[in-house]
Amino acid sequence: MRNILMLIVAAGCLPAQWTPELAMQVTSVGGAAPSPDGVWVAYTQTRHVMEPEKSESLTQIWLARADGSSRYQLTRGEKSSFNPAFSPDGKLLYFMSPRSGKTQVWRIPLNGGEGEQITGLQDGIVTYALSPDGKQVAFTAVEIPAGRETARKEKRDFRIVGSEPANALLYVAPAELDASGKRIHRKLSDAGRHAVSMAWSPDSRSIAFAHQLGPETEHWPTSDISEAEIESGKVRYIAATGASESNPSYSPDGALIAYQRSASPPRWAFQERIVVQSRKGGAARELPATFDERPTIAGWDAAGRRILFSETRRTRVALYWMPVDGQPVAAYAPADSSISAVSINAKGSHLAFTRAGSQQPPEVFAMSAAVASPVQVSRANEALPRHPLPKTEVVTWKSKDGTAVEGLLTYPVNFQKGSACPLILNIHGGPAGVFTESFVGSPGIYPLAALAARGYAILRPNPRGSTGYGAKFRFANENDWGGGDHEDLMAGVDHVVAMGVADPNKLSVMGWSYGGFMTSWVIGHTDRFKAAVVGAAVTNLWSFTGTADIPGFLPDYFRGEPWQVFDSYRKHSPMTYAGNVKTPALILHGEADLRVPISQGYELHNALKRRGVTTQMVVYPRMPHGPTEPKFMLDIMNRHIDWVDRYAR
Repeated sequence: MRNILMLIVAAGCLPAQWTPELAMQVTSVGGAAPSPDGVWVAYTQTRHVMEPEKSESLTQIWLARADGSSRYQLTRGEKSSFNPAFSPDGKLLYFMSPRSGKTQVWRIPLNGGEGEQITGLQDGIVTYALSPDGKQVAFTAVEIPAGRETARKEKRDFRIVGSEPANALLYVAPAELDASGKRIHRKLSDAGRHAVSMAWSPDSRSIAFAHQLGPETEHWPTSDISEAEIESGKVRYIAATGASESNPSYSPDGALIAYQRSASPPRWAFQERIVVQSRKGGAARELPATFDERPTIAGWDAAGRRILFSETRRTRVALYWMPVDGQPVAAYAPADSSISAVSINAKGSHLAFTRAGSQQPPEVFAMSAAVASPVQVSRANEALPRHPLPKTEVVTWKSKDGTAVEGLLTYPVNFQKGSACPLILNIHGGPAGVFTESFVGSPGIYPLAALAARGYAILRPNPRGSTGYGAKFRFANENDWGGGDHEDLMAGVDHVVAMGVADPNKLSVMGWSYGGFMTSWVIGHTDRFKAAVVGAAVTNLWSFTGTADIPGFLPDYFRGEPWQVFDSYRKHSPMTYAGNVKTPALILHGEADLRVPISQGYELHNALKRRGVTTQMVVYPRMPHGPTEPKFMLDIMNRHIDWVDRYAR
């Protein structure tokens, strides 16, 4: 698409070697799980496969000693293996894989041997959990409606909106074969509940599971928690209020269940507390608010006195303890990076997680719950070329109304102070998303390291509405998309210009989802940007609400349905201002996007085309709300670079 070696840039903004193609070599890690004794950690590594007739991501399981001394690949083949879990005796590793066709539960001996398939449902399973005694496997799966395949073959496969996909049900099956050589699974929930997540009681006699009315994202506000008794099959409610209750976790003695509970009624900007409930009954007890009021429970400590959770605090994600009696305290908060995929073993003695920083590729770390001294156990990205990586720092500024805002500023590689460079304003999705300090060289929608190598500075603001700054800040853009958040962004650009980093005549703007909304909004309200890339954007609030898979999303933010507050939807829709746009705009959209239907992209593209504005729209078949196929991901990264190179250098 271009010849990087022929690029000539201004003094002080010199190119380096990082490219989107190199970003595709970065290995993703995740699924980290410590063994019962804390000696081993299982985790996954994912690489991108791009061959003439292949474009897929392949995930395999690795096993490492928790002291970081050694590691080896456990699973292999042309099909992925993921979601590892140790048996209680530490001799077997359970995992999920589609190696036999549909995704099923498998297990493999750690001392060598072939994988054994545990479940065999016709349409596969969704997720699973091994009982603490190792004798049973709980899983969720969708029952295939009778006659569905026949109807498809006979061209009678019409569907009734809202009837499919069917709810996932909760099942349990023995880990070992019975006398007849079979594993007979039993159903524990009915079709009126869509089982989402589950947790075994320590005595392996019950399962707490979160469930909602349907599988669509739209139904998350209806989530409740029930408990199923394995032997009797009896199901009773644990938590069922006007709030959304999720992510249950038993205390080590089984006396309490902790879970996350939203505000009542639930809000799409999210506000949650950790709650503990006695299994003997009585009122649930709400624990103190966390900093951002968006905690994610990982589990309990060995004594049952504290609950481990992760949470975003400004531009970093860290680990915290929530005492059953007391205020939350930090468990592990790295100074220069963020963590993710946190797991704690059943004994509550050891943790595992992934960690990455702006200049640190993602790797897996292990840590004792008693001592916050993590050890790197994976070496997934140690073979990456040692090309220069750009400096990234947190910057802060004041918005037009005095609101304090911050973001991440990535400098061009080899940046020299006093050399104003082209600036890219990169806007996150959500709006309750957040930019955190993660590896800038990773593959994704935005090739940050490659852009910095080509002489661009990149500003990634966290405007009002973002996660990581407390509930008040996250709710500050209600009924005001394109208002205060827009002022926050423009003030950030002005700040970087005033720093002498950005050339005000070489500005670009780009974003995905809500970031695409803001990008299309920005170019309808100012001509200061010379190039724009609009990704999977909400452009028309009315038509979006009528076609998206989350029709309750905007009515929550705008305090009413479109037919009730139409003027507000019109006022805050970028399409209302399409007649003002002069900025060359590249529009990228997935053809299979249900979250933001592709019609949103077509509306903007057709409007700009009819007005004679320079525009191009690229449609990606099969792609949902974000790229899942590596070749599409690479193309999207390169198109961002090409567009800003063409119009904003």
